[in-house]
Amino acid sequence: MDPYTMSSGNIQESQTLIKPAFSEKEATELVESVFGLKVSAIRALPSYDDQNFHVHISRSEGTADCADEYVLKITNCEDSQNPELIEVQTQIMMFLNVEGFPSAVPHLTKNGNIMSLESLGTGSVTKKYMVRLLTYLPGMTVATISTNPQILYEIGKLAARLDKTLTEKFHHPSIKSLHRGKFIWNLANVPLLEQYIHALGQNSYREVVEQVIQQFKDKIVPKLRNFRACINHGDLNDHNILLDSNTASPENPQYRVSGILDFSDMSYGYYVFELAITIMYMMIESKDPLSVGGHVLAGFESIVPLTTEERDALFLLVSGRFSQSLIIASYTSLLYPENKEYLMITAKTGWKHLLRMFDVGQEAVEQIWFETAKTYMNNETV
Repeated sequence: MDPYTMSSGNIQESQTLIKPAFSEKEATELVESVFGLKVSAIRALPSYDDQNFHVHISRSEGTADCADEYVLKITNCEDSQNPELIEVQTQIMMFLNVEGFPSAVPHLTKNGNIMSLESLGTGSVTKKYMVRLLTYLPGMTVATISTNPQILYEIGKLAARLDKTLTEKFHHPSIKSLHRGKFIWNLANVPLLEQYIHALGQNSYREVVEQVIQQFKDKIVPKLRNFRACINHGDLNDHNILLDSNTASPENPQYRVSGILDFSDMSYGYYVFELAITIMYMMIESKDPLSVGGHVLAGFESIVPLTTEERDALFLLVSGRFSQSLIIASYTSLLYPENKEYLMITAKTGWKHLLRMFDVGQEAVEQIWFETAKTYMNNETV
């Protein structure tokens, strides 16, 4: 999920999108009745429109094959109406795990299924929620560390490997559900932001995102057919990538990706989309945001080198992702005023980085990115 706001594809429906409200007791009962496991401890995890619980399991006879820790994921009732999409997202997680990626896998229900539709409520207000029990992935999020070139390179490489592996090897009858049309988080849909831009009011930043949208329509949309298509994770943000580190050198830690979270924004897109999205999110917490792109680009191109047209689009695609996050954050804060302070604090950093990109200018930013990436090509020891 985008750290600024919800992941719901149609944000006009978000007022009716009801977040699950299971108590810890009800969640414990779900784990025991649906998955047949005994809970020793449970606590709620932060989430926006779904509900997640960190669950510890008591070992008992017949549970030798289960893990000690899981995440109970209860999908909101709106998204639970699309079981085909949740099915393919979960199958992708299982496939990637087999392929050696650090993704969670589901613990099967007592009936042998990867998920179960469960009800909460009484009488006419009963709602149905899709429930999964996923293996818990330990690690620290990218958001909690000070990133260095080494981990930015690794994250870029991971993004390319993930999309390439899925696109070339993953097959499933429900894969067509990843063609998500007007899904607001697909980068191709930046022009759809015009219907939400009113949420900025007469914000002084509005002119910048209007410029991004117009340039996107003029320069990106006509060239989409020339970009190489693939399946995108679509949300490799600094809260969705887990790391562990080599503590032998605490002053210069070497990080390794230990977990990939949240596959709910997956859709068909293009390789350069994944790169742009990853660059944007890695910029958010960086002390030197403009330098980030070159390291991520170098890692990405070690697996999937960009074409000239894809490189030429990168600046506008990164700007487009900033615009998606910032406009939708403002729109969401109108719908959920109680979250406005959180949304706007986070967005403040995004606005700062987007304005900085435009102040410096496309040519100069691209030069920083491409020259940095070139140093990796000249230095195979990285």
